[in-house]
Amino acid sequence: MSNNKHPSNRNSFSGKLGFVLAAAGASVGLGNIWRFPYLAAKYGGGIFLLVYVILAVTFGFTMIIAETAIGRMTKKSPVSAYKSFGRGGFFNFGGWINAIVPLIIVPYYCVIGGWVAKYLFEYASGSAAALADDSYFGSFISNGTSSEIWFVVFAALTLAVIYMGVENGIERVSKMMMPVLVVLAVIIMIYSVTRPGAMEGVKYFLVPNIKHFSWMTVASALQQMFYSLSIAMGILITFGSYMKDDVSIERATINVEIFDTAIAVMAGLMIIPAVFAFSNGDPNVLKAGPSLMFIILPKVFASMGLATPIGIVFFVLVLFAALTSAIALTESVVSTIEDEFHLSRPVSTTITAVIILVLGTLSSLGYGPLANVTVGGMQFLDFFDFLSNSLMMPIAALMTCLLVSKYIGVDKIAAEVKKNDMIFKRQKVFEFMIKYLCGIFVVVIFASAVASFFGIISI
Repeated sequence: MSNNKHPSNRNSFSGKLGFVLAAAGASVGLGNIWRFPYLAAKYGGGIFLLVYVILAVTFGFTMIIAETAIGRMTKKSPVSAYKSFGRGGFFNFGGWINAIVPLIIVPYYCVIGGWVAKYLFEYASGSAAALADDSYFGSFISNGTSSEIWFVVFAALTLAVIYMGVENGIERVSKMMMPVLVVLAVIIMIYSVTRPGAMEGVKYFLVPNIKHFSWMTVASALQQMFYSLSIAMGILITFGSYMKDDVSIERATINVEIFDTAIAVMAGLMIIPAVFAFSNGDPNVLKAGPSLMFIILPKVFASMGLATPIGIVFFVLVLFAALTSAIALTESVVSTIEDEFHLSRPVSTTITAVIILVLGTLSSLGYGPLANVTVGGMQFLDFFDFLSNSLMMPIAALMTCLLVSKYIGVDKIAAEVKKNDMIFKRQKVFEFMIKYLCGIFVVVIFASAVASFFGIISI
């Protein structure tokens, strides 16, 4: 592919399938496989799932359409896309926020990806019993050398795909990984739901119970939407800029929604019934949160009697999901550097690699040699996560809502979606959401994150 960034020669996906699988790969990551199940377990099971699906087909749909259309109509990465509408400093800031978010996320994401790679390696080495020990995970992440090595391994895998380009790298890898990911998810899901006692967990996860509904069900589902659908990370604007004009944005968005939600549901059915059966429905175990994947699940696998094969399959699945998201995040950063500083793809990727290595090392060593160095009382990884996901992403999303509804105009976005005589079936839903509700939802997410930071509520 050419490195010339003129729109007519810009890197592009080969067609709809390339965009859908790449965008789905961006969406299907640790947010689905790891975060979604423990939030669903914590905030009401079936009622959380119902709220999430309703939000996905309204709020999520609208934001994906808006960001993808902005990318395709400008053929630019986030900063240049915002600049192209000529609104000046305030909205240029919105473009930079969208661009900086993945720059902050991808280094610590690669650290967590390294943890996944380490667990896969240990399961493949026959160390299932050791992984089920309560102290294993804490000992691993506090060992600076080991954590750093696995972080570098995962980052290297991610960057290797980026160096290959959009069609030859991102699209090709997504076409290989995403079908395998689905097959592995189905295998583990079937195995999990057929364990003795698992059906109670299935019922808890799939059947809505209004008694489990609370304000936090909505707030946490809204926040999860950002993780799950790659909203306000600059990814969808970047990928939209690679989308050809003869591809239907609406149909592609619906496919991404279906793929993403299906994987989230399968992840819930992989994890919640198994943990439910293992713990006899103990709510404290179900709501274990971030420790679920690295501490609780190895115990669950050990209790199943097939810890090694199940552990291998599960962590291959998680590794693929983590890689596809890390690739998308990194591509957004590289695209911005290419566009804004007029550098070649190899040079832009090398600069990105240095940034990932520096910031990722802080996160990697933050539970070991740098454990006593905190920012706002948080370890580096937790701080970067809070800064990007809880503060910057809601601001970026709000800027997109304002840009579309107040300056670009919903009619121009709709025209982009309907380019080449394609219809826009859910245009009224899009227009109503972007004009009236999306901004409110984003403010709710921001307010709940700040309230959580100060200990007023818990997410």
